Amino acid sequence: MSEWFSDAIFYHMYPLGGLGAPQKNDFLSAPVSRLRNLDAWVPYLKELGVTALYIGPLFESSTHGYDTRDYFNVDRRLGTNDDLRRFIKCCHDAGIRVVLDAVFNHVGRDFFAFEDLRNHGWNSLYRSWFQTDFGRQSCYGDRFWYEGWNGHYNLVKLNLQDPQLLQYIAEVVRFWLSEFDIDGLRFDAADVMEKHFFTEIRTQCKSIKSDFWLMGEVIHGDYRLWVNSDRLDSVTNYESYKGLWSSHNDKNYFEIAYSLNRQFGENGIYKGLNLYNFADNHDVDRVASKLNNAAHLYPLYILLFTIPGIPSVYYGSEWGIQGRKEGWSDQPMRPYIDISSSLATIKEVPLYKEIRRLIGIRKQLDVLRRGNYSTLLTASEQYCFIRQLDQQSAVVCVNAQTESCKMTIPVKCESGTVFTDILNNNEKFQVENGHLFVPLASCWGRILLQ
Repeated sequence: MSEWFSDAIFYHMYPLGGLGAPQKNDFLSAPVSRLRNLDAWVPYLKELGVTALYIGPLFESSTHGYDTRDYFNVDRRLGTNDDLRRFIKCCHDAGIRVVLDAVFNHVGRDFFAFEDLRNHGWNSLYRSWFQTDFGRQSCYGDRFWYEGWNGHYNLVKLNLQDPQLLQYIAEVVRFWLSEFDIDGLRFDAADVMEKHFFTEIRTQCKSIKSDFWLMGEVIHGDYRLWVNSDRLDSVTNYESYKGLWSSHNDKNYFEIAYSLNRQFGENGIYKGLNLYNFADNHDVDRVASKLNNAAHLYPLYILLFTIPGIPSVYYGSEWGIQGRKEGWSDQPMRPYIDISSSLATIKEVPLYKEIRRLIGIRKQLDVLRRGNYSTLLTASEQYCFIRQLDQQSAVVCVNAQTESCKMTIPVKCESGTVFTDILNNNEKFQVENGHLFVPLASCWGRILLQ
């Protein structure tokens, strides 16, 4: 079976924000084909080096996409099913796989089955699709109480124990696969969903497309409960996400080093799992807003593209754009971007150039995608590890100081062994008495290949 996801470079897009759609759906307007504005993104992504796109939510919803009304039709604010079908084919023609956001933990209050429940109460054919209590009212004045996701009652929790509902969701997934030829699903709120659900979905999807990729949003918990041969192929690695930015802000590389060793070291609990790594996404502040020192974007992204797992870039963060949550609003992290009018400027942004280069290096080296991980050296503002695969070794080191420094790196190599820095003009360093003596520029790093 193909393992394209093991080698993937992901790009994450939130289309309702990125394409400038209205924040509320009136369910009356004719579809507006904003998805066609994504055409200009495809050659851009190909040039950047992206091989997979995670995009969504895309289907008809009331507001932000996670309050689904209709799983079978693209949100009219984005266009039509034909628009999505054409866009995915465009991506495939460019060698880019497409993974859709799958929101099956909850629906919006405008979802047809919940509307039927509101209209017919206890006699609704869909009453068992939800978790209800007819002995009290909801906060919206419904004649029953229902469970909302995480206390948000505009997001109606689905009862994934119900056989009729599971059959309906299976029909939705079959439709997406047959109509749009998608390559995978990212399950929203996977960490609060019944795990048997993923087993059933996995069996169905893999029987249709054997290399179909299944990834879940998991914020807390033991990732092995979700990532295994019976359930999902990957989950969001929120542990390393947190360490990536806070280890820089706190001058504490021990944090990220501890996490990566715990996850992927010699006795790592997630060793061999392809977790989904990211610096930011549509739910959290942009990493450029999170860091106290913008220069730390460089060592951070060096780490993102060299640690074990599957790296992902959130749209626009490769240029260092800012965005913080404002109260309850996520809009600042989900801005409209007109890529067509921005291309010339974007490609001159230093961060973009370096991320593009890092992507190229990762794609070039099997050892960075599949190699074992071991920590070599950790200090408050310096960190070094080694990736090893077969006879190849890559030593990665980063310096978060605002001044240059010198690192003495212990390596198990004979004296005279030469390492070449493929990140810095192929500079060469020779092992002396079991050590590499390496100077590092401020807020930068090295990728030393044996």
